[in-house]
Amino acid sequence: MTDKKRGKQTVALEHPPSIAGRGNVVGKKEGEGPLAATFDTIGADDAFGEQSWEKAESAMQRQALSAALEKAGLAAARLDYILAGDLLNQCIGSGFAVRGQDVPFLGLYGACSTMAESLSLAAMLLDGGFGQWAAAMTSSHFCSAERQYRTPLEYGGQRTPTAQWTVTGAGAVILSSQGPGPYVTHVTAGKIVDKGIKDPANMGAAMAPAAYDTIRTHLQDTNRKPSFYDLIVTGDLGALGKEIVLDFFHQDGVNLKNLDDCGTMIYDLEGQDVHCGGSGCGCSAVVLTGFLLDGMAKGKWKNLLFCGTGALLSPTSTMQGESIPSICHAVALSAQP
Repeated sequence: MTDKKRGKQTVALEHPPSIAGRGNVVGKKEGEGPLAATFDTIGADDAFGEQSWEKAESAMQRQALSAALEKAGLAAARLDYILAGDLLNQCIGSGFAVRGQDVPFLGLYGACSTMAESLSLAAMLLDGGFGQWAAAMTSSHFCSAERQYRTPLEYGGQRTPTAQWTVTGAGAVILSSQGPGPYVTHVTAGKIVDKGIKDPANMGAAMAPAAYDTIRTHLQDTNRKPSFYDLIVTGDLGALGKEIVLDFFHQDGVNLKNLDDCGTMIYDLEGQDVHCGGSGCGCSAVVLTGFLLDGMAKGKWKNLLFCGTGALLSPTSTMQGESIPSICHAVALSAQP
């Protein structure tokens, strides 16, 4: 019988893996935002030297993984696993990115929660003694996502006020079974939450109940108060979704004053015309591997709860009038194991 389980959904890792390296790559628009100084590579354009948006997304993943491996001082051949995913059909951004690496690959799909999902599973693999090194990685691209989920850019479709802007970016984390930290100490796997939202241009409202459910469950399972964390970060609800989560906790009598959201952090919401903020797998990935882990490295935050949120819709489900099932996975990061 395991003693790692806390409550119904949370696992306390017995041997918390350490973040040994991290890397990210973003597009031109993201490089014009407030977090520009925290990105390893900012593309001069969004093609990244490729002939299609989808190939550009794979190129971003390769660059992000290379940067993370370099910072970890590790050759790719030493990785026991690569866990990665993206927003494209059959996760071709990730599968094509890692071909030729000769490393066991686990492809994942959690929509915008994929960075938290890949980090969670990689950490549990290492904690379980199934390897020493693992990479967790994901990406998104504004142009490939528009073609995948909405309409090609050439159509010039109008965006509603609740819409979010898919981030062009990729982030990678290298986890080690040993190291000086920061550490992944707890994982709370989310449940599907669906409150009947059907508007694909209002994903913040669709995902907010899932974020609330997972954060609340994590705090109950670990017997922690919100104040235990220097920062609780969702990714990515945008401005509207963030306000909904705050309102849910307010109704519980909880002032979640340490809550922020990757979708509201990555862009200048007033100056960059992104409506409710950023979205996409790459949004939380590049904010985590840049701004958030930079802050932990500098001692700004000692305990951080990273909560990746995903809207699990597809063009088919939208056209069939389905509501949007959503998910949120929470990963606790600490300066101490």
